[in-house]
Amino acid sequence: MSELNWTLSVGMVPTGDLPELARAAEAAGWDAISVPDSVFFPEQVSADYPYSGDGKRMWAAETEMPDPLVTIAALAAVTERIRFRVSVLKVPIREPLLLAKQIATLAVLTGERLELGVGLSWMPEEFRFTGTDMRTRGARTDEAIAILRAICPGGGPQWAEFHGKHYDFDRLMVSPAPERPLPILVGGHTEPALRRAARLADGWISANLPATELPAVIARLNELRAEEGRTEGPFSVCVSPVGVSDAAGFDDLAAAGATDVWLNPWRFQGHAATDRETRLESVRRFAAEIIRR
Repeated sequence: MSELNWTLSVGMVPTGDLPELARAAEAAGWDAISVPDSVFFPEQVSADYPYSGDGKRMWAAETEMPDPLVTIAALAAVTERIRFRVSVLKVPIREPLLLAKQIATLAVLTGERLELGVGLSWMPEEFRFTGTDMRTRGARTDEAIAILRAICPGGGPQWAEFHGKHYDFDRLMVSPAPERPLPILVGGHTEPALRRAARLADGWISANLPATELPAVIARLNELRAEEGRTEGPFSVCVSPVGVSDAAGFDDLAAAGATDVWLNPWRFQGHAATDRETRLESVRRFAAEIIRR
């Protein structure tokens, strides 16, 4: 059984608490930190939230959701080893060439500790308010991934051009750019998301799913990777399991093909609402009892 990697999810943590939490996670032995993306909170939303039973969002409008790229830059400045992941960046509401500039700079500033999780966004208002087209979000995301690959292929700044249906530019160079290829992971458990991950990505990120459902999803992902001829080489299978209660449950996920576990340890340990000290204690306790066992 392969060894799991452990990612601390810091969604909805007060922004001012994040630097100390990042330092504590690094010292305790966590492998990475994931930062979510939520641009704004519309007062009225015309679609159900896909990750809750009743279609409603589980957080208040004033819940802090700092920009993930700015946040990662700040956390990288106070840490040395721990990696950073965006889980997941809503790519189709952003112009991809400008995004590639930000990502390339961030990859360099973090010492190439950055991995980019990519998602589509479920909310019609995010597209309408940013002047983007929800109907073409899948095709535009595919092109955006290709643009990010062209701008951050490894080897530092490179000449790049792109001529697609939705985006088009002639030869240009973005500098700085990372020396190693930027890892890109695709999030989501729908069939189109799994196909996109199998076809284009270096890994896959699950939504919060019951641990009992994850083996079947991972098996389907592996089938799609085989269809694409992409079963060789490293590929991250990142799971956010619901219902795991002990180390044996994580072992079962590793046996099913998971490579990375992403979670909030305070929720795993039964703390639904926490203060700063509770979060720090949970990060250290989980590392001692589970990660370093």
